[in-house]
Amino acid sequence: MSHGDHQQPQALAKPTFSDAQASALVESVFGLKVSKIRPLPSYDDQNFHVCISSAKDASDAPTEYVLKISNAESSRSPELIEVQSHVSMFLRAAGFPTASVHPTAGGHLSFLVSVDGSSGVAGYLLRLLSYLPGTPVAEIPSSPPLLYEVGRLAGKLDETLQKFRHPKLSHLRRENFIWNLKNVPLLEKYLDAVGQSGKREMVGQVIQLFKDEVLTKLCHFRECVNHGDLNDHNILVEPSKSAFGDAVYHVSGILDFGDMSYGYYVFEVAITIMYMMIESKSPLHVGGHVLAGFESIIPLTPVERSALFLLVCGRFCQSLVIAAHSCQLHPENKDYLMITAKTGWRRLQEMLDVGRKAVEEIWFETARSYDSGVSM
Repeated sequence: MSHGDHQQPQALAKPTFSDAQASALVESVFGLKVSKIRPLPSYDDQNFHVCISSAKDASDAPTEYVLKISNAESSRSPELIEVQSHVSMFLRAAGFPTASVHPTAGGHLSFLVSVDGSSGVAGYLLRLLSYLPGTPVAEIPSSPPLLYEVGRLAGKLDETLQKFRHPKLSHLRRENFIWNLKNVPLLEKYLDAVGQSGKREMVGQVIQLFKDEVLTKLCHFRECVNHGDLNDHNILVEPSKSAFGDAVYHVSGILDFGDMSYGYYVFEVAITIMYMMIESKSPLHVGGHVLAGFESIIPLTPVERSALFLLVCGRFCQSLVIAAHSCQLHPENKDYLMITAKTGWRRLQEMLDVGRKAVEEIWFETARSYDSGVSM
């Protein structure tokens, strides 16, 4: 998922290109012959899976791509999208399974196409990314080894991003970005989207605790650049056979750098824990395995650990409230927007019912078990 860089999650003028229009753009802008094209699900951008007719002299070139058409709001920030493209390529060079960016026929990483609409001319940035193989984590049963690997991946990403240099890196300081985890209090403006219910009361409770107990600690957290959206649909895995003959999954793809921003190490692990809880049959135990993996790369400080519970709750609230608000704006995309909500409200309620102390005890005890070499 990627989201517009603005304070209000308003209507983002999601692109509405047809398959034929998208195919014509690939051929005219990138100089490739399309053999097949199909739409892919997306939050507020538009994505297409594109198959290319291979040229005789390009046997090593990919034959599958993703055409990514950014929404009109995001397309007004070409510098930000440029940084995202360079990050993906930087990580790929460092050994991460991220997409490469196919240049336009003119040698650029993106291309702005203008479209006349009922409300005037809108501009949409196009990029062509290599297609990454694999199955989303959301579609396979989670296991402690996989959760540990995902947590370790999050830690490695943040550690490696500390070495990234780019003249436009400052564009990742997205102070009013609604999806930055420090901006949980901005959700107050959108609580009407969840109605007058126990859900609203639950979110209000988290926001108040967040103001009192997280915002006051930010100055003690260690800053870094976050991927910001390591959700269960943005991490792809492929199976391999273990020595016992059963399937062992390894990460084969990391998608969507649209929510990148400056944040903190503890933000990345909190966001990852929250999304790994969504489909788990034992959600309260997820955090310990993810935390252990993350801390094998970047151990959290005591003050960072003390905020983890509320940060996970805060990310649940962001995902649930913004999805509800976005559904009011884009009811035609409800099925995709409400993926997290199917189980997310129950997960959040369970965390609050069990309570911070008990949940932290589960997480931290599980994480400690890895130190002794016997994971729980």
